[in-house]
Amino acid sequence: MYYQSTRGNYSRITAAEAIKIGISPDGGLFVPDYIPHLDAADFQELGYLNYQERACRILAKFLSDFTAEEIKACVHGAYNAVNFDHEKIAPLVNLSDNLYIQELWHGPTCAFKDMALQILPHLLTTSAHKTGETSEIVILVATSGDTGKAALEGFKDVDGTRIIVFFPEDGVSEIQKRQMITQEGKNVHVAAVKGNFDDAQNGVKNIFTSQAIIATLLENNIKMSSANSINWGRLLPQIVYYISAYVDLQVGGKISQGDAINIVVPTGNFGNILAAYYASQMGVPVNKLICASNANNVLTDFIKTGRYDRNRKFHKTISPSMDILISSNLERLLYELTDHDASIICRLMQKLSQEGVYEVEDAIQNQLGKLFWADFATDEETIATIKSTWKEKNYLLDTHTAVARNVYAKYLSATGDRTPAIIASTASPFKFGSSVARAVLSDETIKKAHNEFELLKILSAETGLAVPSGLRDLDQKEIKHTTISSKENLAATVLNFLDIK
Repeated sequence: MYYQSTRGNYSRITAAEAIKIGISPDGGLFVPDYIPHLDAADFQELGYLNYQERACRILAKFLSDFTAEEIKACVHGAYNAVNFDHEKIAPLVNLSDNLYIQELWHGPTCAFKDMALQILPHLLTTSAHKTGETSEIVILVATSGDTGKAALEGFKDVDGTRIIVFFPEDGVSEIQKRQMITQEGKNVHVAAVKGNFDDAQNGVKNIFTSQAIIATLLENNIKMSSANSINWGRLLPQIVYYISAYVDLQVGGKISQGDAINIVVPTGNFGNILAAYYASQMGVPVNKLICASNANNVLTDFIKTGRYDRNRKFHKTISPSMDILISSNLERLLYELTDHDASIICRLMQKLSQEGVYEVEDAIQNQLGKLFWADFATDEETIATIKSTWKEKNYLLDTHTAVARNVYAKYLSATGDRTPAIIASTASPFKFGSSVARAVLSDETIKKAHNEFELLKILSAETGLAVPSGLRDLDQKEIKHTTISSKENLAATVLNFLDIK
């Protein structure tokens, strides 16, 4: 299998090259030439396998230039008892009739990004070796919160790599911020950006396509790659858990082979729900992909109208990992829906860059309507959903998963569709403890805490749930990263971190 850029200038790229490069030099994203298909026999066979074995089977269909032994080493290097605290890696919890929560946060940083970012360093270093790469690889990351810590944790002290993470100075939770600025590792760098996530993401994209910076780094035997979901090696592992969830429902007798499901995904950058789309194209019978947004509801409007417009007020919400107005992975979906027509993608992305808005043709809009359903939840609705779910189901949601459950309730009300549904749960509730506490604790109890870290302990005591090890005692850890950069100076910050004058 080969890969090609959504912008049309690069094709017949091996998986190893695509993963190593990250983003295409023409500014596009790499996608596979075709989507492999799983038949009924494949699904039946997957039912006899554990998560690691399923991952090997699925990844092999996209990584044709990797040996079976290389894939197995990558998978088992990531998904093991040291990194994940649940033997099923991504377990399903039955919340109510026909509604299931897939917990994707049992990794070291308590967020779904671990599902991809624990394996990406293995995929990347294997790719570098396979392609004969001798340069040091610098991973550049823009994060809205969870990707940063997960990438730092995945790449820390990995030989032949350095990692630089940019996060919006006032756009992440206190827990997320503390996770990043206390990160240990001899090859890690972290900087806050004076701006929002889109500012950080645009700055990183500009660095990737700057010929001057690329040349300067090459002079110093350095090449860049990405750990954001713009890297195919980051997106690919996410396909696995949706297929695995469908198989788990079959094995558990909840559905029969061929029965359709709905998948509900809280998303900002469109990567997580795009992975669900690819799973559906591989053969998972999906009735609807339900896209859940917060007040930054640019995706909701796009799916409903076919018009993408980032020229709107940016909202800081209690689900900060979704505080995004430029959803990079949407480019991949549009490339698929236009039958890999790079000319259309170039035109749309140019309009987005220059005008901040584009509109797709009716044929694409009709496809969107058949595949997707979308809505959004306000902060008030999110808090109410956390509260009601805890009270009625004794299950504690984080703020992002609560957005998904709220939107799913709106879907049920609008359609009456009782197709079995899976909600992608993207973070431990303790990662956004202050907001979760507002929903389930009294004001008097909350006032007992002097800071967010004390509040985690109180939330644990009041709910009977343990604070995950990755979040415990963060306030006791030494702060190691204090750099703050303007959004205009990200390139200079990168060169400074790399000690290049």
